[in-house]
Amino acid sequence: MGRLDVAKNAALVEWADSLFFKPSSLRDLGFESEGFGQGLGNVRKNEGDLDSDSCKEWLEKEDAVVYKRDFNKDPILVIGAQKGWKTCAVGCHFGFDPSKNPDAAFRSPDHGGTASVHRSMESAHYYPDNNIAQARRKGYNIVMTTSLSSDVPVGYFSWAEYDIMAPMQLKTEKALAAAFISNCGARNFRLQALEGLEKEKIKIDSYGGCHRNHDGRVDKVETLKRYKFSIAFENSNEEDYVTEKFFQSLVAGTIPVVVGAPNIQDFAPANGSVLHIKELEDVESVAKSMNYLAENPDAYNHSLRWKYEGPSDSFKALVDMSAVHSSCRLCIHLATMIREKEEHSPGFKKRPCKCTRVSETLYHLYVRERGRFEMESIFLRSGNLTLNALESKVLKKFNSMKHTPVWKQERPESIRGDDYKIYKIYPLGMTQRQALYTFKFNGDVDFQNHLEINPCAKFEVIFV
Repeated sequence: MGRLDVAKNAALVEWADSLFFKPSSLRDLGFESEGFGQGLGNVRKNEGDLDSDSCKEWLEKEDAVVYKRDFNKDPILVIGAQKGWKTCAVGCHFGFDPSKNPDAAFRSPDHGGTASVHRSMESAHYYPDNNIAQARRKGYNIVMTTSLSSDVPVGYFSWAEYDIMAPMQLKTEKALAAAFISNCGARNFRLQALEGLEKEKIKIDSYGGCHRNHDGRVDKVETLKRYKFSIAFENSNEEDYVTEKFFQSLVAGTIPVVVGAPNIQDFAPANGSVLHIKELEDVESVAKSMNYLAENPDAYNHSLRWKYEGPSDSFKALVDMSAVHSSCRLCIHLATMIREKEEHSPGFKKRPCKCTRVSETLYHLYVRERGRFEMESIFLRSGNLTLNALESKVLKKFNSMKHTPVWKQERPESIRGDDYKIYKIYPLGMTQRQALYTFKFNGDVDFQNHLEINPCAKFEVIFV
């Protein structure tokens, strides 16, 4: 009954609609209406006999909505890509149906009413259209790139593809590091950095086409496992552009030495687990760190302690995103946009989303887990309108549903745990960069202001 997008039956909706438009019915229930039917006027209870449970029950009925489109019966249709998931939280079909207008298509913008999608996992330094602003200028409605600021990020990270928690092996090689670099024309300083490390007497076994001194016909990950360090040098230095070079290093249980994304520490499994050459001037200090760690087993093992203790919550929150396939996340994004558009249409049913008594207001909020589509109801009293209360209510709600997080089956068993906790709650519609790293309510007052500005406020939650 508490779901935003489900009304239990037509009779209930009809009753709620009549209640909404007939203030006399409200008075019979003990309410007073101020400007009711004019939008989001407060609904005020007469002094006396209506308790908060009745207020909650009234809101559940009054805020119930039946949307025009049922995505189970009429799924999201996307043209120009293949299905890549087993299940999805919203009805989702990839292919062609001549009887339907597609919701989106992987093609250049044609301004024909269908949302155009741009998807790529390459660097914008080589493919300018992968720059989000450039893609927008070209008319793409939805951007799917490695950038966490894109509409639907498509990162290289994945629990399913990389056995990140694989056990470590003894470091048997005399050389400190292994390198697999084949593109010798990269548009950054990675080859100069490689040469700089060698000048600092760091012995590197190179298996790639650049500076090769070993036979490259080897299994990369199995080879990396024998080295203390891995040279994880990308072909460009771009925010969030972190490829398999980095994640294979984590699988192998080495310390990655990185040239690439300026925000690589956002992708680190723990503090001190990554060495970063931001500029060529950093080569000397990084070389000293490599030598120090190689000569001090306790310090070296401390940098890899996450392999035994588990990675940080921030790392889990990042990689857990990939537990829902990017194609499914695209469908969720499209379905959410369709619902938002309907809610802002002139004829959409106005919902109160709060019920005011003489001295207190009950707020009706909505929340869903990242990777899900359906919204769940929670209620907060104005006397306890705090961020702590929000977290407590969200946990209580999902625990009462015996909720299983979306990442439960994909995350390695050793770091699943029996329980889950909240990592972040943020307003629905934010990018993953905002959600994971930049957004934070500035205290309870900021949260309260958000609810006043955004009636029927919607949130997304990341569990870890």
